[in-house]
Amino acid sequence: MITESTLAKLREDIKEFINGKRLSHTYAVEEEIANLGLLLGFGSEDVLRLRAAALLHDVTKQLSKDEQIALCNEHSIPITDDETSSPKTLHAITGAFVAKQKFPEIADEEIVSAIRYHTTGKADMTLFEKLLYLADYIEATRDFSDCVTLRNYFYSASADMLHLNRTLLISYDMTLKILIEEGARIHPLTCEARNSIIKELSNT
Repeated sequence: MITESTLAKLREDIKEFINGKRLSHTYAVEEEIANLGLLLGFGSEDVLRLRAAALLHDVTKQLSKDEQIALCNEHSIPITDDETSSPKTLHAITGAFVAKQKFPEIADEEIVSAIRYHTTGKADMTLFEKLLYLADYIEATRDFSDCVTLRNYFYSASADMLHLNRTLLISYDMTLKILIEEGARIHPLTCEARNSIIKELSNT
């Protein structure tokens, strides 16, 4: 069971892996996801688990692309050409592995999955996964224009599943627009995530 003491220790433990702006961002995601969890009706125990996922979500973010790939090769973690061609997605894969390996008493299956898909999203995301994805995008220290716009949009209305899904759709559209403008590859999971959200919205 995760407690406040567990989280306090985890905040110190992750300093072995990340520092500086990345650490500040991680703490901000923890604060953001706690707020999101409460708004969307999570109980106190699950809010603690959301916060643990936030603290671990970027645990391998400061590794280089080569280090990320080497870690995958060393531990036979499958990665695709889509991931090696989109190196910003690699830390979600390695982060899920390291969270489970280094913090097995904390990183349960739901936490690991949320870490795994917090950059690309995926089809049929759980509410837990959606909240980590969104908290990472809109935490208060993010000052990119799209992040500010999305944060303002989300907090402009009462939080419910419909509004959350509309916010996520906007986030995917923003991500796709940037990737298209950069001429970058689009990870298929992101397309699947967007289509899945559209399907959810059409059923409401």
